[in-house]
Amino acid sequence: MAAAQCAAPTMRRKRTWTGTPEVYFAKPIDNSRLVKVENPQRSREMKQFGVALSCLFLLVMTFAWQHFKAIEYGYKIETLRVQRDGLAEMNRALRLEEASLRDPERIDTLARKLGLQSPQAGQVMHMDTVLPDAATPELASVNLSSAGLRPAR
Repeated sequence: MAAAQCAAPTMRRKRTWTGTPEVYFAKPIDNSRLVKVENPQRSREMKQFGVALSCLFLLVMTFAWQHFKAIEYGYKIETLRVQRDGLAEMNRALRLEEASLRDPERIDTLARKLGLQSPQAGQVMHMDTVLPDAATPELASVNLSSAGLRPAR
């Protein structure tokens, strides 16, 4: 058994720590006696940089505002265009319905269903024609039914 142990190669562990160990010590630093010297040139440069940066920011924000407003107006125009097309289609449909409702044949058949008869000669008086007796003076009168009034009872 001792011979078997000698024949087997011995495995060594690799060292994970190479070199000398580093040790850190805390070193207190007291800067309370230091006074900062104001550099006027650096201060002026920083002010100029700030003004230039502000101008650039305003320029970019103005461009972005105009761009987004243009997009918003485009959406509004498209919405109004769709609404206009819908209203035009509705108008066309209503005109078509009006034309079908004004059809004299339809009115005549509905009137006959209700029991109405065609007017006799002399019953119809056209308002847009001139009477043959236009030279004679006519007394003014009020038509209560056309004015929307009812006669007193």
